[in-house]
Amino acid sequence: MSKRLIAEFIGTFWLVLGGCGSAVLAAGFPGFGIGFLGVALAFGLTVLTMAYAVGGISGGHFNPAVTVGLFTGGRFEAKDVIPYIVAQVVGAIVAAVVLYAIVSGKADFAGVGGFASNGYGDASPGKFSMLSGLIIEIVMTFIFLFVILRVTSGDVPAGFAPIAIGLCLTLIHLVTIPVTNTSVNPARSTGVALFAEGPALAQLWLFWVAPLIGGALAGIVHSALFEKK
Repeated sequence: MSKRLIAEFIGTFWLVLGGCGSAVLAAGFPGFGIGFLGVALAFGLTVLTMAYAVGGISGGHFNPAVTVGLFTGGRFEAKDVIPYIVAQVVGAIVAAVVLYAIVSGKADFAGVGGFASNGYGDASPGKFSMLSGLIIEIVMTFIFLFVILRVTSGDVPAGFAPIAIGLCLTLIHLVTIPVTNTSVNPARSTGVALFAEGPALAQLWLFWVAPLIGGALAGIVHSALFEKK
């Protein structure tokens, strides 16, 4: 179990540092900014690379919603859910600490601003409502978990699952960045919210509730449709 938890810590650390780091450091860099597309690819690549690196150890969840979805889908034991979530949240927080240390070293540093945090209303990049955020986070997490459950099933080609999962997360970001700045991952949301300026902490509840609902529903639906009884 200790190796599995360390793997989850490292994988979630990389997801937050690589994904949120691309948004904070590179998205709007003058003349060379990577924009929404670059950030979306960065998040997808973090999951793809770590799924290959440590997925064989822990299963490569890196996300409490994934852990919950795999549990409701009959793929994960109840006793391991809380330890996995704790490791993921700690990894995300440590990544946010590292990112803050990097950002605060800029010569003209005047605060971290939104710090790639998630939000709705005035905190939404496109000023979308709380209801819009709730709907899109539930639906996209559901799809994300459904894809994960299908591509890790025994009836699909082995070895390609991380590619499909990484590309799915990339696509989800391309759709949802304007709405909520894309969570589908409570750990990712928590890490940066602790340092962000604005309402990120006050709005963090949505980015726990919605992904966990979406993930849990995906597990239930997938189990009902595809798992052998």
